[in-house]
Amino acid sequence: MKPILVLVAVSLVAVSLVFSGCSENKGDREIIMCPNAPAAIGPYSQAVRVGDTMYLSGQLGLDPATGKFAAQDFESQARQALKNQKAILETAGFSLKDVVQCQVFVTDMGNYPLFNTIYKEYFTENYPARAVLEVSRIPADGSIEIMMTAVQRK
Repeated sequence: MKPILVLVAVSLVAVSLVFSGCSENKGDREIIMCPNAPAAIGPYSQAVRVGDTMYLSGQLGLDPATGKFAAQDFESQARQALKNQKAILETAGFSLKDVVQCQVFVTDMGNYPLFNTIYKEYFTENYPARAVLEVSRIPADGSIEIMMTAVQRK
């Protein structure tokens, strides 16, 4: 009878590990909501923090005060998207120096050199890992969307 109880206990532990992800819980998910960045235009959070890592959803060049694009030109939208991400980072106690990865989506790769110029105004050294991809369309017909991942160093 005892071997069956041991088998049941081992099974319960195994199931528990599978459902908990077999990892140490370094903190619960924290949903980040920043009043100084545009509200989500779909079923997603502006950012989610898990422990020392924050995952920022894509930001368009929307002005948080009006909900409309900062302007129709690429430069204005790129600057506003970066401002929006910076505001979200700061709301959670992070900064641009904590950013380890950027994913950038543009509708015209011809804007790549201009984007690099703008980007270097926000990131001045020890640049994050980055990808820039041309896509056929961005939500709300924007010309750029920027996603980030940030990690706070101790």
